Amino acid sequence: MKVLQIYNLHRFRGGADNATLATVEVLKENQLEVRSFVYSSKDLTPGIAGKLRAFTSALYGRGACKALTRVLEDFHPDVVHVHKVYPLISPWVLPECSRRNIPVVMSVYDFQLTCPVGTHSRNNSVCKQCLRGKEYWGVIRNCRDSLPESIAYATRHAVTRFFQLYKNHVDRFIVPTRFTGQWLVDYLGVSQGSVVTIPYMFELANVPADAGAGDYVGYAGRFAAEKGIATLAQAAREVDIPFQLAGDAPSLDLVEDIANVKVVVKSTEEELNDFYRKARMLIVPSTWFETFPLVIGEAMSHGIPVIASRIGGLPEIIENGVTGLLFEPGNAKDLASKVQILWDDPDLCRKMGQASYEKILRTSHRDIFFAKLKAVYDDLNEFG
Repeated sequence: MKVLQIYNLHRFRGGADNATLATVEVLKENQLEVRSFVYSSKDLTPGIAGKLRAFTSALYGRGACKALTRVLEDFHPDVVHVHKVYPLISPWVLPECSRRNIPVVMSVYDFQLTCPVGTHSRNNSVCKQCLRGKEYWGVIRNCRDSLPESIAYATRHAVTRFFQLYKNHVDRFIVPTRFTGQWLVDYLGVSQGSVVTIPYMFELANVPADAGAGDYVGYAGRFAAEKGIATLAQAAREVDIPFQLAGDAPSLDLVEDIANVKVVVKSTEEELNDFYRKARMLIVPSTWFETFPLVIGEAMSHGIPVIASRIGGLPEIIENGVTGLLFEPGNAKDLASKVQILWDDPDLCRKMGQASYEKILRTSHRDIFFAKLKAVYDDLNEFG
């Protein structure tokens, strides 16, 4: 089978990039003939010139469409698998596939298909104002904190929605959680039958860690408002328990004066794996509709239980009382109480950690991920 992968890598590699590249890798491992049509945001020049190019390319990527046409005519793929297309490719490549009767699969990592900025979050709270043709709210609220950028994002989203580029030209949407799929049905208007849930793929540790012996409560990820850093900071003040935070920390104002919180740098995969394995638990205190944060699966693949907000797709991943605990989003006291429960009960940590490891083995092993994705490809080729 010949599969064309289409994706735009971010300037700074993130979770969607990692999931995309892992998909390409596992297909090649299983002897599918794979070609990648890839652009990178690193190619954008700094300043206004780069931003202008990003806007025009996202609005209608004429150059990308022409380049893709040449690839389609040369490669003749059996299926096209699309990932992130902004800002240098644009969803206008999708009709090029439809014109040639090539089935299209699209992996959905966030809410970029229904929100101009992809998060449905504003000022550390859930936002649904731009749904159903109201992209202008992205300008009114200046969601990019730059009026020209907010106008650009809202415009490209409105154009895509008006021409229904996703709904009309994507045959299957691959989502990591049922929550994400139902969101597309409710707000993008796609059919229930066009959505397939396939959890992300994770590499499992050979032996799960001893979570009960962990030295600290861990957090890994961006220090962004919607990630619930403020809630975490408040919870840390409530307990006499060590916290370690690993990730992108451009501003440490929220945590720099908390005695039991330490910010650490983990720049390599090996360092991050070591960080997980030495933690007693991982905290995911998000206040936005998370689809499937990779850090959850990464921690679980090492046998570490997770305490997460009861929001978005998180309750599907974390089985409350089995693989971890759930708390009310934004409620620091509730989070602190859940942290204290696990910290005081090492045996419970071990039990939940083992259950976490077994769940990832059962749902997100490489072989399972490939089999499910290949079944989608086969279905489209057989009945498309």
